[in-house]
Amino acid sequence: MRMLAALALGMVGFLAPQGVRADPSEPRRIDCPASAGQRTRCVSGQDANGAWYVAAIPANWNRRLIVHAHGGPRLGAPEATDPLEDLDRFSVMVRHGYAWIGSSYRRGGYGVRMAAEDTDNSRQVFWSLYGRPERTLLHGQSWGGNVAAKASELYAGSADTGWNYDGVLITNGVVSGGTRAYGFRADLRAVYQYYCANHPAPDEPAYPLWQGLPLGNRMTRAELRRRIETCTGVDRPANRRTPDQAARLRDILAVTGIAEAQLVSHMNWATFLFQDMVLLRLEGRNPFDNSTTVYSGSMDDAALNAGVQRFEADPQGVALLAHDADLTGQIARPTLTVHALHDPTVSADLEALYAATVSAAGRSEWLVQAFTDESEHSKLSDATYMTALDALESWIDRGVPPDPAGLQSRCQVLWSRQGPCLFVGP
Repeated sequence: MRMLAALALGMVGFLAPQGVRADPSEPRRIDCPASAGQRTRCVSGQDANGAWYVAAIPANWNRRLIVHAHGGPRLGAPEATDPLEDLDRFSVMVRHGYAWIGSSYRRGGYGVRMAAEDTDNSRQVFWSLYGRPERTLLHGQSWGGNVAAKASELYAGSADTGWNYDGVLITNGVVSGGTRAYGFRADLRAVYQYYCANHPAPDEPAYPLWQGLPLGNRMTRAELRRRIETCTGVDRPANRRTPDQAARLRDILAVTGIAEAQLVSHMNWATFLFQDMVLLRLEGRNPFDNSTTVYSGSMDDAALNAGVQRFEADPQGVALLAHDADLTGQIARPTLTVHALHDPTVSADLEALYAATVSAAGRSEWLVQAFTDESEHSKLSDATYMTALDALESWIDRGVPPDPAGLQSRCQVLWSRQGPCLFVGP
Protein backbone atom coordinates (compact mmCIF):
# COMPACT_ATOMS: atom_id res chain seq x y z
CA MET A 1 0.00 0.00 0.00
CA ARG A 2 2.83 2.41 0.77
CA MET A 3 4.33 1.78 -2.68
CA LEU A 4 0.96 2.43 -4.35
CA ALA A 5 0.50 5.63 -2.38
CA ALA A 6 3.96 6.78 -3.38
CA LEU A 7 3.20 6.02 -7.01
CA ALA A 8 -0.01 8.01 -6.85
CA LEU A 9 1.76 10.95 -5.25
CA GLY A 10 4.70 10.86 -7.60
CA MET A 11 2.59 10.74 -10.74
CA VAL A 12 1.37 14.23 -9.88
CA GLY A 13 4.82 15.46 -10.89
CA PHE A 14 4.60 13.66 -14.21
CA LEU A 15 1.05 14.61 -15.13
CA ALA A 16 0.12 17.92 -13.51
CA PRO A 17 -0.53 20.40 -16.33
CA GLN A 18 0.53 23.99 -16.20
CA GLY A 19 -1.84 26.69 -17.41
CA VAL A 20 -4.77 24.34 -18.04
CA ARG A 21 -7.43 25.85 -20.31
CA ALA A 22 -11.11 25.22 -19.68
CA ASP A 23 -11.76 24.80 -23.41
CA PRO A 24 -9.53 24.35 -26.44
CA SER A 25 -8.79 27.47 -28.42
CA GLU A 26 -10.01 28.00 -31.95
CA PRO A 27 -7.26 27.25 -34.45
CA ARG A 28 -5.82 30.12 -36.44
CA ARG A 29 -4.09 30.15 -39.78
CA ILE A 30 -0.32 30.54 -39.63
CA ASP A 31 2.49 30.53 -42.14
CA CYS A 32 3.86 27.07 -42.87
CA PRO A 33 7.59 26.43 -43.09
CA ALA A 34 8.67 26.88 -46.68
CA SER A 35 9.81 23.26 -46.68
CA ALA A 36 6.19 22.08 -46.32
CA GLY A 37 5.29 23.26 -49.82
CA GLN A 38 3.75 26.40 -51.27
CA ARG A 39 0.10 25.36 -51.15
CA THR A 40 0.13 23.69 -47.74
CA ARG A 41 -2.27 25.14 -45.19
CA CYS A 42 -1.15 25.34 -41.55
CA VAL A 43 -3.12 26.09 -38.40
CA SER A 44 -2.14 26.50 -34.77
CA GLY A 45 -4.09 26.27 -31.53
CA GLN A 46 -4.11 25.05 -27.95
CA ASP A 47 -5.83 21.96 -26.65
CA ALA A 48 -7.84 21.78 -23.43
CA ASN A 49 -4.70 21.06 -21.37
CA GLY A 50 -2.76 23.99 -22.79
CA ALA A 51 -0.57 22.06 -25.22
CA TRP A 52 0.10 23.91 -28.47
CA TYR A 53 -0.45 22.09 -31.73
CA VAL A 54 0.34 22.79 -35.35
CA ALA A 55 -1.46 21.00 -38.16
CA ALA A 56 -0.46 21.02 -41.82
CA ILE A 57 -2.74 19.99 -44.69
CA PRO A 58 -1.15 19.86 -48.15
CA ALA A 59 -3.10 20.71 -51.28
CA ASN A 60 -2.51 17.16 -52.52
CA TRP A 61 -3.70 15.55 -49.28
CA ASN A 62 -3.81 11.78 -49.67
CA ARG A 63 -6.29 11.42 -46.78
CA ARG A 64 -3.53 10.08 -44.55
CA LEU A 65 -2.56 11.73 -41.26
CA ILE A 66 0.78 11.63 -39.45
CA VAL A 67 0.44 12.25 -35.69
CA HIS A 68 3.90 13.24 -34.50
CA ALA A 69 5.47 12.82 -31.05
CA HIS A 70 8.53 15.03 -30.70
CA GLY A 71 11.75 14.21 -28.90
CA GLY A 72 13.63 15.85 -26.08
CA PRO A 73 12.12 16.28 -23.65
CA ARG A 74 12.22 20.04 -24.04
CA LEU A 75 12.69 21.58 -20.62
CA GLY A 76 11.40 25.12 -21.18
CA ALA A 77 7.80 26.27 -21.15
CA PRO A 78 6.09 25.27 -24.43
CA GLU A 79 5.48 27.95 -27.03
CA ALA A 80 3.07 28.12 -29.91
CA THR A 81 5.85 27.91 -32.47
CA ASP A 82 7.54 24.80 -31.03
CA PRO A 83 5.82 22.27 -33.34
CA LEU A 84 6.94 24.25 -36.39
CA GLU A 85 10.49 23.00 -35.84
CA ASP A 86 9.23 19.42 -35.97
CA LEU A 87 7.07 20.10 -39.02
CA ASP A 88 10.07 21.54 -40.85
CA ARG A 89 12.23 18.54 -39.94
CA PHE A 90 9.70 16.02 -41.25
CA SER A 91 8.23 18.14 -44.02
CA VAL A 92 9.09 15.52 -46.65
CA MET A 93 6.00 13.66 -45.45
CA VAL A 94 3.79 16.67 -46.06
CA ARG A 95 5.30 17.34 -49.49
CA HIS A 96 4.26 13.83 -50.45
CA GLY A 97 0.63 14.28 -49.48
CA TYR A 98 0.40 13.43 -45.79
CA ALA A 99 -1.39 15.73 -43.39
CA TRP A 100 0.59 16.23 -40.19
CA ILE A 101 -0.09 17.34 -36.63
CA GLY A 102 2.33 17.76 -33.74
CA SER A 103 1.92 18.82 -30.11
CA SER A 104 4.26 20.86 -27.92
CA TYR A 105 2.94 18.88 -24.91
CA ARG A 106 1.29 20.77 -22.08
CA ARG A 107 4.49 21.55 -20.17
CA GLY A 108 8.21 21.21 -20.52
CA GLY A 109 10.13 18.50 -18.74
CA TYR A 110 9.94 14.75 -18.37
CA GLY A 111 6.68 12.82 -18.46
CA VAL A 112 6.09 10.09 -21.04
CA ARG A 113 2.47 9.36 -20.10
CA MET A 114 1.66 13.07 -20.17
CA ALA A 115 3.26 13.46 -23.59
CA ALA A 116 1.49 10.35 -24.89
CA GLU A 117 -1.86 11.76 -23.78
CA ASP A 118 -1.11 15.11 -25.38
CA THR A 119 -0.03 13.38 -28.59
CA ASP A 120 -3.31 11.48 -28.77
CA ASN A 121 -5.19 14.68 -27.92
CA SER A 122 -3.65 16.22 -31.04
CA ARG A 123 -5.06 13.33 -33.07
CA GLN A 124 -8.49 14.04 -31.64
CA VAL A 125 -8.11 17.73 -32.45
CA PHE A 126 -7.32 16.96 -36.07
CA TRP A 127 -10.21 14.52 -36.40
CA SER A 128 -12.60 17.10 -34.91
CA LEU A 129 -11.41 19.83 -37.28
CA TYR A 130 -11.08 17.91 -40.54
CA GLY A 131 -12.91 14.64 -40.07
CA ARG A 132 -11.46 11.19 -39.68
CA PRO A 133 -8.83 10.51 -42.35
CA GLU A 134 -8.74 7.26 -44.28
CA ARG A 135 -5.64 6.31 -42.33
CA THR A 136 -3.91 7.64 -39.20
CA LEU A 137 -0.26 6.85 -38.54
CA LEU A 138 1.67 7.59 -35.34
CA HIS A 139 5.29 8.71 -35.63
CA GLY A 140 7.79 9.24 -32.82
CA GLN A 141 11.40 10.37 -33.09
CA SER A 142 14.04 10.03 -30.33
CA TRP A 143 12.39 10.46 -26.89
CA GLY A 144 9.23 10.84 -28.94
CA GLY A 145 9.73 7.19 -29.86
CA ASN A 146 9.18 6.33 -26.18
CA VAL A 147 6.14 8.63 -26.23
CA ALA A 148 4.74 7.07 -29.41
CA ALA A 149 5.28 3.53 -28.15
CA LYS A 150 3.48 4.42 -24.92
CA ALA A 151 0.68 6.13 -26.86
CA SER A 152 0.32 3.03 -29.00
CA GLU A 153 -0.08 0.90 -25.89
CA LEU A 154 -2.57 3.26 -24.25
CA TYR A 155 -4.56 4.85 -27.06
CA ALA A 156 -4.44 2.62 -30.15
CA GLY A 157 -8.01 1.48 -29.54
CA SER A 158 -9.29 -2.01 -30.17
CA ALA A 159 -11.09 -4.14 -32.70
CA ASP A 160 -14.27 -3.77 -30.64
CA THR A 161 -14.20 0.00 -30.13
CA GLY A 162 -12.36 0.90 -33.34
CA TRP A 163 -8.71 1.65 -34.02
CA ASN A 164 -7.37 5.16 -33.54
CA TYR A 165 -4.09 4.33 -35.28
CA ASP A 166 -3.53 2.12 -38.29
CA GLY A 167 0.23 1.88 -37.87
CA VAL A 168 3.21 3.17 -35.89
CA LEU A 169 6.61 4.40 -37.11
CA ILE A 170 9.39 4.94 -34.58
CA THR A 171 12.71 6.41 -35.69
CA ASN A 172 15.86 6.52 -33.53
CA GLY A 173 13.56 5.90 -30.61
CA VAL A 174 14.21 5.55 -26.88
CA VAL A 175 12.38 2.23 -27.04
CA SER A 176 14.04 0.68 -24.00
CA GLY A 177 11.74 2.58 -21.66
CA GLY A 178 12.77 5.09 -19.03
CA THR A 179 14.43 2.87 -16.44
CA ARG A 180 16.92 1.46 -18.96
CA ALA A 181 17.59 4.59 -21.02
CA TYR A 182 19.52 6.97 -18.79
CA GLY A 183 21.84 4.93 -16.60
CA PHE A 184 24.81 5.57 -18.90
CA ARG A 185 24.41 9.30 -18.27
CA ALA A 186 24.40 8.74 -14.51
CA ASP A 187 27.63 6.80 -15.02
CA LEU A 188 28.96 9.72 -17.04
CA ARG A 189 28.29 12.15 -14.18
CA ALA A 190 30.12 9.90 -11.74
CA VAL A 191 33.09 9.26 -14.03
CA TYR A 192 33.35 12.90 -15.09
CA GLN A 193 33.34 14.10 -11.49
CA TYR A 194 36.04 11.64 -10.54
CA TYR A 195 38.37 13.07 -13.17
CA CYS A 196 37.30 16.72 -13.24
CA ALA A 197 35.91 17.51 -9.76
CA ASN A 198 34.31 20.72 -11.01
CA HIS A 199 30.61 19.82 -11.31
CA PRO A 200 30.14 20.65 -8.48
CA ALA A 201 33.38 22.50 -7.84
CA PRO A 202 35.21 22.10 -4.50
CA ASP A 203 33.99 25.51 -3.31
CA GLU A 204 30.33 24.73 -4.10
CA PRO A 205 27.85 22.79 -1.94
CA ALA A 206 28.10 19.07 -2.61
CA TYR A 207 25.05 17.14 -3.78
CA PRO A 208 24.37 13.60 -5.03
CA LEU A 209 25.29 13.50 -8.71
CA TRP A 210 22.14 11.58 -9.61
CA GLN A 211 20.14 14.75 -8.84
CA GLY A 212 21.63 16.44 -11.87
CA LEU A 213 21.61 19.89 -10.29
CA PRO A 214 19.96 21.22 -7.13
CA LEU A 215 16.80 23.23 -7.60
CA GLY A 216 17.58 26.92 -7.55
CA ASN A 217 21.08 26.46 -8.88
CA ARG A 218 21.65 29.07 -11.58
CA MET A 219 24.16 27.17 -13.68
CA THR A 220 23.70 27.76 -17.41
CA ARG A 221 24.55 25.50 -20.29
CA ALA A 222 27.32 27.89 -21.21
CA GLU A 223 28.84 27.61 -17.73
CA LEU A 224 28.63 23.83 -17.82
CA ARG A 225 30.37 23.81 -21.19
CA ARG A 226 33.10 26.10 -19.81
CA ARG A 227 33.77 23.64 -16.98
CA ILE A 228 33.91 20.67 -19.33
CA GLU A 229 36.29 22.56 -21.62
CA THR A 230 38.49 23.61 -18.71
CA CYS A 231 38.84 20.01 -17.59
CA THR A 232 39.10 18.20 -20.93
CA GLY A 233 39.86 20.75 -23.64
CA VAL A 234 37.01 19.20 -25.63
CA ASP A 235 36.31 22.41 -27.57
CA ARG A 236 39.84 22.86 -28.85
CA PRO A 237 41.91 20.91 -31.37
CA ALA A 238 43.62 17.86 -29.90
CA ASN A 239 47.07 19.37 -30.40
CA ARG A 240 46.14 22.34 -28.22
CA ARG A 241 45.06 20.32 -25.20
CA THR A 242 47.36 20.04 -22.25
CA PRO A 243 48.61 16.53 -21.44
CA ASP A 244 46.36 16.46 -18.35
CA GLN A 245 43.30 17.53 -20.38
CA ALA A 246 43.99 14.94 -23.04
CA ALA A 247 44.44 12.19 -20.45
CA ARG A 248 41.23 13.09 -18.62
CA LEU A 249 39.23 13.28 -21.85
CA ARG A 250 40.64 10.00 -23.06
CA ASP A 251 39.66 8.19 -19.85
CA ILE A 252 36.17 9.70 -19.64
CA LEU A 253 35.37 8.69 -23.22
CA ALA A 254 36.96 5.26 -22.95
CA VAL A 255 35.10 4.35 -19.76
CA THR A 256 31.69 5.69 -20.76
CA GLY A 257 31.77 4.84 -24.46
CA ILE A 258 30.55 8.30 -25.35
CA ALA A 259 31.90 9.97 -28.48
CA GLU A 260 33.92 13.15 -28.07
CA ALA A 261 31.49 15.20 -30.15
CA GLN A 262 28.59 14.22 -27.87
CA LEU A 263 30.28 14.69 -24.48
CA VAL A 264 28.84 18.14 -23.84
CA SER A 265 25.32 17.23 -24.96
CA HIS A 266 25.22 14.11 -22.78
CA MET A 267 26.50 16.13 -19.83
CA ASN A 268 23.70 18.63 -20.47
CA TRP A 269 21.12 15.84 -20.28
CA ALA A 270 22.82 14.39 -17.19
CA THR A 271 22.57 17.80 -15.55
CA PHE A 272 19.40 19.61 -16.58
CA LEU A 273 17.20 16.65 -17.55
CA PHE A 274 18.17 14.80 -14.38
CA GLN A 275 17.29 17.88 -12.32
CA ASP A 276 13.83 17.94 -13.87
CA MET A 277 13.30 14.17 -13.81
CA VAL A 278 14.51 13.47 -10.29
CA LEU A 279 13.64 16.60 -8.34
CA LEU A 280 10.42 17.65 -10.08
CA ARG A 281 8.93 14.38 -11.35
CA LEU A 282 10.24 11.71 -8.93
CA GLU A 283 9.88 13.72 -5.71
CA GLY A 284 13.66 13.60 -5.24
CA ARG A 285 13.85 9.81 -5.42
CA ASN A 286 16.87 8.33 -7.18
CA PRO A 287 16.19 5.92 -10.10
CA PHE A 288 19.89 5.34 -10.87
CA ASP A 289 22.32 2.80 -9.46
CA ASN A 290 26.07 2.35 -9.90
CA SER A 291 26.67 0.65 -6.55
CA THR A 292 28.02 -2.51 -8.18
CA THR A 293 29.20 -1.13 -11.52
CA VAL A 294 32.76 -2.04 -12.42
CA TYR A 295 34.18 0.71 -14.62
CA SER A 296 36.86 -0.24 -17.10
CA GLY A 297 38.88 1.22 -19.94
CA SER A 298 40.80 3.88 -18.03
CA MET A 299 44.51 4.12 -17.43
CA ASP A 300 43.91 3.07 -13.80
CA ASP A 301 40.63 1.20 -13.34
CA ALA A 302 41.42 0.27 -9.74
CA ALA A 303 41.77 3.90 -8.67
CA LEU A 304 38.66 4.90 -10.62
CA ASN A 305 36.49 2.20 -9.07
CA ALA A 306 37.80 3.00 -5.61
CA GLY A 307 37.27 6.75 -5.91
CA VAL A 308 34.15 7.23 -8.01
CA GLN A 309 30.97 8.44 -6.28
CA ARG A 310 28.58 5.53 -5.69
CA PHE A 311 24.81 5.63 -5.38
CA GLU A 312 21.97 3.14 -4.94
CA ALA A 313 18.58 3.45 -6.58
CA ASP A 314 15.48 4.11 -4.50
CA PRO A 315 12.97 1.35 -5.36
CA GLN A 316 10.13 3.86 -5.27
CA GLY A 317 12.02 6.12 -7.66
CA VAL A 318 12.52 3.22 -10.05
CA ALA A 319 8.85 2.22 -9.76
CA LEU A 320 7.65 5.75 -10.48
CA LEU A 321 9.88 6.06 -13.52
CA ALA A 322 8.86 2.62 -14.74
CA HIS A 323 5.17 3.41 -14.44
CA ASP A 324 5.62 6.59 -16.41
CA ALA A 325 8.07 5.55 -19.10
CA ASP A 326 8.65 1.81 -19.34
CA LEU A 327 6.92 -0.17 -22.06
CA THR A 328 4.82 -3.32 -21.76
CA GLY A 329 5.17 -4.45 -25.37
CA GLN A 330 1.40 -4.74 -25.60
CA ILE A 331 1.14 -3.46 -29.15
CA ALA A 332 -1.64 -4.38 -31.56
CA ARG A 333 -0.94 -2.29 -34.65
CA PRO A 334 1.76 -2.73 -37.31
CA THR A 335 4.86 -1.10 -35.83
CA LEU A 336 8.04 -0.37 -37.76
CA THR A 337 11.14 0.92 -36.01
CA VAL A 338 14.10 2.35 -37.92
CA HIS A 339 17.35 3.15 -36.16
CA ALA A 340 20.63 4.59 -37.39
CA LEU A 341 23.35 2.09 -36.54
CA HIS A 342 25.74 4.89 -35.59
CA ASP A 343 23.25 7.04 -33.68
CA PRO A 344 25.50 8.99 -31.26
CA THR A 345 22.69 9.94 -28.87
CA VAL A 346 20.34 6.94 -28.57
CA SER A 347 22.13 3.64 -29.11
CA ALA A 348 20.74 1.29 -31.72
CA ASP A 349 21.29 -1.44 -29.11
CA LEU A 350 18.04 -0.32 -27.45
CA GLU A 351 16.13 -1.92 -30.31
CA ALA A 352 17.03 -5.38 -29.02
CA LEU A 353 15.56 -4.47 -25.63
CA TYR A 354 12.32 -3.39 -27.28
CA ALA A 355 12.16 -6.56 -29.36
CA ALA A 356 12.57 -8.61 -26.17
CA THR A 357 9.82 -6.61 -24.44
CA VAL A 358 7.42 -7.11 -27.32
CA SER A 359 8.32 -10.79 -27.55
CA ALA A 360 7.68 -11.29 -23.82
CA ALA A 361 4.23 -9.80 -24.36
CA GLY A 362 3.57 -12.24 -27.20
CA ARG A 363 3.22 -9.44 -29.78
CA SER A 364 6.24 -9.95 -32.05
CA GLU A 365 3.97 -10.34 -35.07
CA TRP A 366 3.28 -6.59 -34.86
CA LEU A 367 6.92 -5.47 -34.83
CA VAL A 368 9.46 -5.10 -37.63
CA GLN A 369 12.83 -3.47 -36.98
CA ALA A 370 15.19 -1.99 -39.57
CA PHE A 371 18.53 -0.21 -39.46
CA THR A 372 20.36 2.31 -41.60
CA ASP A 373 24.00 3.17 -42.10
CA GLU A 374 23.54 6.67 -40.72
CA SER A 375 25.24 8.59 -37.94
CA GLU A 376 22.82 11.43 -37.18
CA HIS A 377 20.31 11.24 -34.36
CA SER A 378 17.76 13.99 -34.85
CA LYS A 379 17.27 13.72 -38.61
CA LEU A 380 17.55 10.74 -40.91
CA SER A 381 17.61 10.84 -44.68
CA ASP A 382 14.29 11.91 -46.20
CA ALA A 383 14.50 8.75 -48.28
CA THR A 384 14.64 6.74 -45.05
CA TYR A 385 11.41 8.26 -43.75
CA MET A 386 9.52 7.86 -47.02
CA THR A 387 10.67 4.28 -47.54
CA ALA A 388 9.62 3.43 -43.99
CA LEU A 389 6.19 5.04 -44.46
CA ASP A 390 5.75 3.27 -47.78
CA ALA A 391 6.66 -0.10 -46.24
CA LEU A 392 4.37 0.49 -43.26
CA GLU A 393 1.45 1.38 -45.50
CA SER A 394 2.07 -1.71 -47.63
CA TRP A 395 2.02 -3.82 -44.46
CA ILE A 396 -1.33 -2.29 -43.48
CA ASP A 397 -2.75 -2.80 -46.99
CA ARG A 398 -1.57 -6.35 -47.58
CA GLY A 399 -1.29 -7.72 -44.06
CA VAL A 400 2.27 -8.89 -44.75
CA PRO A 401 5.11 -7.42 -42.64
CA PRO A 402 7.95 -5.89 -44.68
CA ASP A 403 11.24 -7.74 -44.92
CA PRO A 404 14.00 -5.45 -43.61
CA ALA A 405 16.34 -7.00 -46.16
CA GLY A 406 14.20 -5.56 -48.94
CA LEU A 407 14.01 -1.95 -47.73
CA GLN A 408 17.21 -0.85 -49.45
CA SER A 409 16.00 -1.95 -52.86
CA ARG A 410 12.56 -0.45 -52.19
CA CYS A 411 14.27 2.83 -51.32
CA GLN A 412 16.47 2.78 -54.42
CA VAL A 413 13.54 2.08 -56.73
CA LEU A 414 10.97 4.44 -55.21
CA TRP A 415 12.60 7.10 -53.04
CA SER A 416 16.22 7.68 -54.03
CA ARG A 417 15.35 11.15 -55.34
CA GLN A 418 14.60 12.20 -51.75
CA GLY A 419 18.10 11.47 -50.47
CA PRO A 420 20.59 8.68 -49.97
CA CYS A 421 19.23 5.14 -49.46
CA LEU A 422 21.11 3.72 -46.49
CA PHE A 423 19.20 0.69 -45.21
CA VAL A 424 21.34 -2.26 -44.18
CA GLY A 425 20.39 -5.92 -44.07
CA PRO A 426 19.66 -7.73 -40.81
